[in-house]
Amino acid sequence: MEMEFFPSRTLTWYLARLFVVRIFAVLLMLVLVLQVLDLLGESGDILAYKGNGESQLLYYVTLRIPQLIARFLPYSVLLATIITLATLNQNSEVISMKAAGLSAHQVLAPLLLSALLISVGSLAFNERIVTRSTAMLSAWQGAKYGPIPRTASARANLYLADGRDLMMASSIEGDGNAMVLNGVTFYNRDENGIITRTLRADKATFANPGWRFENPTSFDVAKTTTSRVATVTVAPGITPAKIMLSKVDADSQDIFELTRSIEAMKVAGRRTSELDAAWWHKLSGPFSSVLMPLLGAVTAFGLARSGQLLIRAVIGMALGFAYFVLDNAALAMGNFGGYPPLIAAWAPFVLFAFIGETVLIRTEE
Repeated sequence: MEMEFFPSRTLTWYLARLFVVRIFAVLLMLVLVLQVLDLLGESGDILAYKGNGESQLLYYVTLRIPQLIARFLPYSVLLATIITLATLNQNSEVISMKAAGLSAHQVLAPLLLSALLISVGSLAFNERIVTRSTAMLSAWQGAKYGPIPRTASARANLYLADGRDLMMASSIEGDGNAMVLNGVTFYNRDENGIITRTLRADKATFANPGWRFENPTSFDVAKTTTSRVATVTVAPGITPAKIMLSKVDADSQDIFELTRSIEAMKVAGRRTSELDAAWWHKLSGPFSSVLMPLLGAVTAFGLARSGQLLIRAVIGMALGFAYFVLDNAALAMGNFGGYPPLIAAWAPFVLFAFIGETVLIRTEE
């Protein structure tokens, strides 16, 4: 059996089934608890918009749950690894498997295969569902939980500069010359950067050049007076192409759309290190689940009666959470160019793969 990577078919299926059931049980528990807490925090803002009710709360839940699943699936795999291996150790099943001639790697092989399949499914889930729900939730929050065009191209929270002047929009719909800005505010500033006038309108359309505000409210800062203007065109230096380049949210775009956005920004001479790191992390993030059985493997081995099972479980959990901390830190370094994007996304994965393998070999092999 030492020459085979997997144990028998029966044992492989038994271990994989135990592991997968616990992954989804832990994930369900985490998502339910976190969703309830998140909804308690957001329900006030959702219901504050006139006309919102239970259907809007349910709509928020449907948009938020995919994000929670994507974020906490690797944590669920880590916790499920520790629970599964600790149970097998406590019931002397690991001792029985090793007495039958299985190595530590063979014991972990079904868990690693299950984690790999879950990682592939997680990647597909993130690209097809999570990106779309993130885009819609961002646009909805940008509209203060009011009505928005429910299209995949909806964007939110735009901030752009036209020379000294600034323009903000809560959401965007459409593309090219047909682009429309909703909840738009324009700040007119003098040469010292002091705001002299503001314009607010529900909608602004592209006037080529500039943006046409429909029935805006004008506030003169010096006179502290407010007035209504029929139509005004501002910000001639801001184009739809500039808006699309300035508002690239990696979490709201799948890997193919993000690739096109990065290429467009490079052609325009814009800095792309943050988006490059996010692109690579779209791959390394889901596959972090493969590491969890290796990092939590220390829980499986050693005598349960020696009193060290809890210590081993804590060590496995500490290794897993240390990976998540370093992964976030490396990604932050990659976002502002401290690390190359490829290194920022994959270095923690490779490092902890070596650490987990070293701990496993030195303690059990």
